[in-house]
Amino acid sequence: MLFNSQALILGLLPLALAGWYLAPTRDARQAWVVLASLVFYAFWDPRFVPVLVGLTLLNWVVARAHAGAPRGWWADIGIAMNLGVLGWVKYANFIADNVAWALGGRHEQWNIILPLGVSFYVFQKVSYLIDLKRGQAKIYRLSDFFLFVTFFPQLVAGPLVRHNEVIWQFALDPRRPEMTENLARGLVLFTIGLVKKVAIADTVAPVADAVFGRAAAAQALGAGDAWLGTLAYTLQIYFDFSGYSDMALGLALMFGLRLPANFDAPYRSASIREFWRRWHMTLSRFLRDYLYIPLGGNRSGAARQAVNVVVTMLLAGLWHGAAWTFVVWGGLHGIALAVNGAWARAGLRMPWVIGWALTLAFVMLGWVLFRAPDFATAARMFATMAGPPWTGGGAVAMDTTQTVALLAGCVTAVFGPASQVFALERLRPRPWAGAAAGVVLFLMLLLIGGRVPNEFIYFQF
Repeated sequence: MLFNSQALILGLLPLALAGWYLAPTRDARQAWVVLASLVFYAFWDPRFVPVLVGLTLLNWVVARAHAGAPRGWWADIGIAMNLGVLGWVKYANFIADNVAWALGGRHEQWNIILPLGVSFYVFQKVSYLIDLKRGQAKIYRLSDFFLFVTFFPQLVAGPLVRHNEVIWQFALDPRRPEMTENLARGLVLFTIGLVKKVAIADTVAPVADAVFGRAAAAQALGAGDAWLGTLAYTLQIYFDFSGYSDMALGLALMFGLRLPANFDAPYRSASIREFWRRWHMTLSRFLRDYLYIPLGGNRSGAARQAVNVVVTMLLAGLWHGAAWTFVVWGGLHGIALAVNGAWARAGLRMPWVIGWALTLAFVMLGWVLFRAPDFATAARMFATMAGPPWTGGGAVAMDTTQTVALLAGCVTAVFGPASQVFALERLRPRPWAGAAAGVVLFLMLLLIGGRVPNEFIYFQF
């Protein structure tokens, strides 16, 4: 079930909210929302549910066992179990393909079920077990742990929520004085995310698909079209994923729960380091706290720091997908971060606008590799883009709606306020604001009803 679907907005969400607010006890409301979350997850494929439920139960049992023997190996066993499951369902065919290629053979793909969102909820459990091993987490009630993992607003594509950020909120009375404001602001933030997804990301997506499709088929493509397709994908992936994150935070707030922000206007960054502090912020925190710092961080000199950041970003690329294009994309960002660190240590500076232009250009070129299905397609795109950008346009047509969406996306991404800041801090309770949000939501429901809903890009990761 998609966030941008009438089934969720008009069906599951009202039922889940009604049960949450009307249930007589904490256990009853948590059980209701866990059930709603499992229904939400089963809409894609019922076979995904046993993996999610089984892994959640096993992790809770491991945590209980660790509490009885904190100096033992239970937490390590649990971490290995989670990574083993992720490695099998997501990377087994990739590894086998590469081994077979190295040996001069060919691997027949195994029929392995890849549960939706497994990368997110596995990392969520790994962070909990690492914190438990460090003495920074406690053993939670089964109902609390189950809701923490399965809560549908963050289940399939984040944000990567940590146990200490949300579980304590489950004990709060949802009918507390700020209930009305939480519902209103949550609905506004959800609507903003829905507009990002439906009105911008899904509208410019056909432009990006057409350009990359022509490149993949080795068809004629001009430099203008290649840059246009790259710009379209740059906006599509941002408004798709940040829109999802806005909707996730908005949905959670309607339940009276606050999830961590995941985006903070990343296309306004003037350095690649700043970009990663603003893009997919919860993944960046995870990589920093559970990979980069344990590797040594910046404690062992500049050379070791550079190696640590490159290794971290190589693994970040692999996390995004089982393909070498993702690994290389991550490695390039790691090298850029290492260069950025050396530049800062040398005390060098450049005008903000130059730093912003260079950062955005690097990010856009990186998205070419990220979006391309293989290196050959990426190479054709890069070769075409190397020509003057005003030449060779016209092979890919845009209608008026797509043109408006492209321009609106550019302006919003660079000059607009972060969604959470606007909806949760700047927006003042006014009747006109509520009416405007209602009208926009109604229009988006009409637009959704006339389209086949598009999945979110990060669902594939």
